[in-house]
Amino acid sequence: MLQPFELSLAEMGELASIIPAADPEVKLQYRTIPDFDNKSRRSIIPVCEPALTGNELKYVQQAVETNWISSAGSFIRDFEERFAAACGTKYGIACANGTVAMHLAMATLGLEPGDEVIIPTFTMIATANAVTYCGAKPVLVDAEPAYWQMDLNQVEAKITPRTKAIVPVHIYGHPTDMDPLMELARRHGIVVIEDAAEAHGAEYKGRRTGGLGDAAGFSFYGNKIITTGEGGMVTTNNRDLARLAWNLRDHAFSHERHFWHKFVGFNYRMTNLQAAIGLAQVEQLDTFVAARRQHAHEYSRRLQDIPGIRTPAEAPWAKNVYWMYGVLVDEGEYGLNRDQLRKVLADNGIETRTFFIPMHCQPVYWQQYKGERYPVAEDLCRRGFYLPSASSLTIDEIEYITDVIRSACVQLR
Repeated sequence: MLQPFELSLAEMGELASIIPAADPEVKLQYRTIPDFDNKSRRSIIPVCEPALTGNELKYVQQAVETNWISSAGSFIRDFEERFAAACGTKYGIACANGTVAMHLAMATLGLEPGDEVIIPTFTMIATANAVTYCGAKPVLVDAEPAYWQMDLNQVEAKITPRTKAIVPVHIYGHPTDMDPLMELARRHGIVVIEDAAEAHGAEYKGRRTGGLGDAAGFSFYGNKIITTGEGGMVTTNNRDLARLAWNLRDHAFSHERHFWHKFVGFNYRMTNLQAAIGLAQVEQLDTFVAARRQHAHEYSRRLQDIPGIRTPAEAPWAKNVYWMYGVLVDEGEYGLNRDQLRKVLADNGIETRTFFIPMHCQPVYWQQYKGERYPVAEDLCRRGFYLPSASSLTIDEIEYITDVIRSACVQLR
């Protein structure tokens, strides 16, 4: 039977100090909700929730009424085409979730055991796992401190004859600086696969994420800007890559005859029911992005003068979609550390999440990267967390959240 990789905080030494405390219990609060007759109700503000406010039910009902509920049906094709167009790409390959979207892209591009793939250590573990599924080795670089993206200054030094791909991750909805990365990759003959799981609708110099590299993988998990509950998409402008990815996601059935297979394929299909929701969601993408950018503006305006709270920056070449609105806490200035502030927020009915724990600190990868240090990612992990960020968040809720943060600071003085 498979055994877990055990790692105690004692084994981690000084790195143990960056590991976040357990999530605090979020307590229900009585709050006045203006949208509902100004009555007080017991509620929490979740860190994220889907906004199913368009044609989702209508399209799902159509799929059910026509009996197209499995992995065939017109909603899959329509969703692929509509989402690809939203990314400025020619092709979209819908699949079961964001992790398999990344694995499908990597497998289609031919990643094999012995290959190396450069990724940021500051990412969700799915990025590293997708590389590992191919038998390849994730090679880590640090984050840069301004926008929390992959540090491009470290990438070239990590390139070896075995480097097959680079995976920039558009962390929390802010694009990576892609032009210098693509120039570097082209110079070395390396493919670039965007991990755009968190960046639906984000832009780099006016171009949408998902069409900036050779291929990209998106997630449509329930907390993403658009969702299908579970689901993912590979986007690309490469016709041959798209055709092979379509084939591999469906057991690699041959066009010559049924049950005739020339590749080891996968069952990575999306259902027509999920795609029906996805089509309704992508119809609202621009609305969702506009809402999140407005919310980020309100958060930043209300938090910018609180000592010890650092709000996220936006690069001049970027349009950040703020999948999650993250802040850093300086305990010396604010008076509480990140985990203490999260407890205050939880006591007031506000759910939060800590930033990602870097890959070199994960029990499953500890031995592989033991001794490697990435100070920016470690600092982000130590001080960072994100606030409620749903597209459906209200300005009144943002005011309530920021008032709690401000009052916690003031009460200490």
